[in-house]
Amino acid sequence: MLKVLLVDDEYYIAQGMEVLIDWNAEGYEISAVASNGQEALEFLKKNSVDLVIADVMMPVMTGLELLETVKNEHISDASFVILSGYDQFSFAQKALRYGCIDYLLKPVEKESLIAILRKFSHISENARLEQKYEEAYLIQKVTALLHGKRGVDLDYVRSHMRLSEGVRYVEIEMADSDNEENDEADLNIFRERLYQACCQLLEKDSGHCLPDIYRNSMRSGIGFVFCSYMAGERQCTETQYIQQIHKNLGISLQREVRLFAGKRVRDIEDISQSYESVNILKNLQAFRYQKPVYYYEDEMQEQQEKELLCKRNLDALIQVIERNEPDRIRREVDALFAHMQMKKLDRKGINVNVNYLLYHLIHLASKLDSEADQEEILQFISVSSFEEGLLRGSSMHFSNFACEYADYLTQIRRSVPSGILGDIEKEIREHYADNLTLQGLGRKYYINSSYLGQLFRKTYGQSFKNYLTGYRINEASRQLLYTDKKIGEIAEDVGYRDIDYFIARFVELKGCTPTRFRKSSRKKA
Repeated sequence: MLKVLLVDDEYYIAQGMEVLIDWNAEGYEISAVASNGQEALEFLKKNSVDLVIADVMMPVMTGLELLETVKNEHISDASFVILSGYDQFSFAQKALRYGCIDYLLKPVEKESLIAILRKFSHISENARLEQKYEEAYLIQKVTALLHGKRGVDLDYVRSHMRLSEGVRYVEIEMADSDNEENDEADLNIFRERLYQACCQLLEKDSGHCLPDIYRNSMRSGIGFVFCSYMAGERQCTETQYIQQIHKNLGISLQREVRLFAGKRVRDIEDISQSYESVNILKNLQAFRYQKPVYYYEDEMQEQQEKELLCKRNLDALIQVIERNEPDRIRREVDALFAHMQMKKLDRKGINVNVNYLLYHLIHLASKLDSEADQEEILQFISVSSFEEGLLRGSSMHFSNFACEYADYLTQIRRSVPSGILGDIEKEIREHYADNLTLQGLGRKYYINSSYLGQLFRKTYGQSFKNYLTGYRINEASRQLLYTDKKIGEIAEDVGYRDIDYFIARFVELKGCTPTRFRKSSRKKA
C-alpha cells in the first residue's frame, strides 16, 4: 500500500476526501491528516509517506512553504499534489515548478482524485522497478568483486555505497544450517527474513547487504560489507559492532545465527581477500567448538598455536609449483602428506590445509596476471583431481593436480596466437545467440579455457562473458531502434530465453529499460 498524508486546515475538506473514494481499493492508505504545513512537516520528519496532498493556503505554514521546505532540506522523498481553488491557480503553477506532480481544484471531484492517484501509482511503480534494477546492478558488481573478478566498475560501486578504509566481508547464517531437516524452501524463506532483518539493522547502509550469495543452494547465508565507519559512528569497536549485529539479529529472528567476519582489508577493491578468508573460517569452524561469531584474525592466531597448518610444507610446495619443477613438486607433495599423517589429521584437519593452499594458488595466478579472474581459476581447480588427491589422502592424484596447475601457470606467462582470438571473435559475430562458453571454445581450439578467458580479458579489456553480453545487447539495441518487434521477440533473437534476465542485463549496460531506450532513441531520430 502507498501511504498518503492529507494536509488541509478545513477539517470538512480533509474528512470529505477520506470518504470520497475507497483508498484501499486504489492501493493507498491514509497515514495521517494534518491541519497545517507545520504539523505536516513535523510528521514527515518522523514518518515515511509516498504522497502528500496539501492545500495551498493554510495558517502557520502554507502548502507551498511545506513543499519548498521538504525539498530544500531533503526531509522526505514524498511526492506532492496541491489543492487549490480557481482563484489560486497561479499558486498551483508555482508548485509545479517546485516539483509538485499535479494539482487538484476545489471542490475535489471523485474522478479527478482517482485519476491522479492512478497516475501516481503508475509513476511510483516505474520508480520502484528502476530502483530495483539499480540495487540489483550494484549487488552484482559487489558480488563480482567478492569473487575476484577484474574490470569491475569501481567508480560506480564507490558512488553508490558509503565506504571507508577498513573493509570486511561478513557472512551470516543460521546456527543449525547443516541440519538435514532443512529443505531448500525453508532455507530460502529464512534467507529472505535474515536479509530483511539485516537491512533494518543497517538502516541507511542497507545497500551493503548481499542477499543472493547462496541463492538456490543448501546454504543459508547472506553477506554484508562492513566498513569501519559503521563502528565509528556508534562509538564502539569493530568487534563490539559485529557482536551487536549478532545479538539483534537473534532477537529479531527468534533464532540463533552465526557470523563469520573475514580478514580486514584496506579498500573495497580488495574485498575478495576477505571473502576468501571467510571460506577458510567456515571450514575451520566445522571441527572446532561452536562460536556465535568467528573473526579471521583470532582464528588464524589460534590455528597457528594449535599447529593445524603444515605451513612450512605448503609454502615449499607453492614455490615449486610457481617455478614448474615437476620432480620437486612430487617430492614436496610426498613431504606434505607425510607431515599430515604424522599429525594424524582427519578430513576436517586436511580441509584447513586445503583452504590455505587454494587461497595462495589463486593469488599466484593473480600475481602473474593482474587481470586473472578468480572464478575462472576456481573452475580450473574444481575440474582437476585436487579434491580427489588431498581429501582422499592420495599423494599421486594430488601430485598430478599440482603439476597440471604448474603447467597452467606457465601457460599464463606465454602468448597465444592472435588468430585464435580472431576466430573466437568471428564465432561471436556469427553465433552470438547460441550457448557459447569458454569451455566449449577451449575444447574446439585446443586451449585451456581458464587461460583463454584471461587472454580474452587482456586483449579486449573485459571478460568473455561480458563481451558476449555486450554484443548481444548492442544487437538488441539495433533491433529496438530499427524494428517493431516486441521486447520478448528481441530477447529471444539475441540469445535470452528469460525476458527478466534480458531486461536486467539491458539496464546494466544501457542505463535504462528496453522500452525507454526505444522511445528516447526514436525521439532523437
